[in-house]
Amino acid sequence: MAEKELYIGVMSGTSLDGVDVALIEIDGQNIQLLSSAIYPMPESIKQNILDICTGQPTHLPAIGRLDHRLGHLFADAVNALLEQSGYQAEDIRAIGCHGQTVYHHPDGDTPFTMQLGDAHIVATKTGIDTVADFRRKDMALGGQGAPLVPAFHRVVFPHKNATLVVLNIGGIANISVIRPEQPLLGYDTGPGNILMDAWCQYHTQEKYDQDAQMARSGHIDTALLELMKQDRYFSQRPPKSTGREYFNLDWVWSKVKLLNRPIAPEDVQRTLCRLTAETIADQSCLYASGVQPRLFVCGGGANNPLLMQELQTLLKDWLVSGTSEQGVDNDYMEAMAFAWLAYQRIHELPSNVPEVTGATQAVSLGVIYTTR
Repeated sequence: MAEKELYIGVMSGTSLDGVDVALIEIDGQNIQLLSSAIYPMPESIKQNILDICTGQPTHLPAIGRLDHRLGHLFADAVNALLEQSGYQAEDIRAIGCHGQTVYHHPDGDTPFTMQLGDAHIVATKTGIDTVADFRRKDMALGGQGAPLVPAFHRVVFPHKNATLVVLNIGGIANISVIRPEQPLLGYDTGPGNILMDAWCQYHTQEKYDQDAQMARSGHIDTALLELMKQDRYFSQRPPKSTGREYFNLDWVWSKVKLLNRPIAPEDVQRTLCRLTAETIADQSCLYASGVQPRLFVCGGGANNPLLMQELQTLLKDWLVSGTSEQGVDNDYMEAMAFAWLAYQRIHELPSNVPEVTGATQAVSLGVIYTTR
């Protein structure tokens, strides 16, 4: 019988709304969330990340300093979780630290992805072996390096006789498609919260549209929605992945300018919400099977009431719910997934899914940074 082990996952996503940390217990196929928290991200670090992600001029010393500061930030988040939970460093087998993505470019002649956050600092400051750099081996094998969570979704949700789509709505929206007797699929459908957050912050100085108040005050502009949906990314076949370097405020402005007429900011916000919902629903419907397909939603977007309402309207024959209602916390799914990916690496078990990422083979992902 497999011995119970404890792992911590650390995830800082595209939305930059904080560092999610999750402590899980793994006992064979049984995974239990024991403790979780969101650790604040200093505004200075967030701005440094945004500057790099949006193509502002930078230099190697600035990147090096950010890598260092993020390493300390992730370590502090882990240590705060340990203090909160009552566990000690020696109780934890390993940390799975995703790092902060600052650029993801999986296509072209020189595909690459860059996550910052010095894992040596994480390991030495916490006293816990740390697994990081999860994406680049998959890319070396011809894959997208993303998404990596579908294999975890398949473990935590039981199979039934209908399609299950697990939808993570962070800055970018990605789906895992689990179907009876069919290969596992998964890819980024396009923007999640990233465009809504950027537009809201630009016009209101608020970090995000609390309870979709700005969007609710506007109307869907069908012409703008159509212009947005004509973007080549949405018709591209998977495997595919994307990020802030593609979907950003400049992208929104480029579509608004094509209208060649005035439009109220709140109407753009409402249209962006519909864009996220429609691009998710369009892709999910491609895989519908069984009497009642299911859509389980996690990530920050699960807390957007208008977005959840739109998904239920567009997928009227589906069961749509947050993953919390299914026993897995909406807000900590990805952090839990990277804790599980650390478990897979420590035990030298495959963690990518070639059908999902496009890699030529299944391998155990991540590099182990030891405390010794």
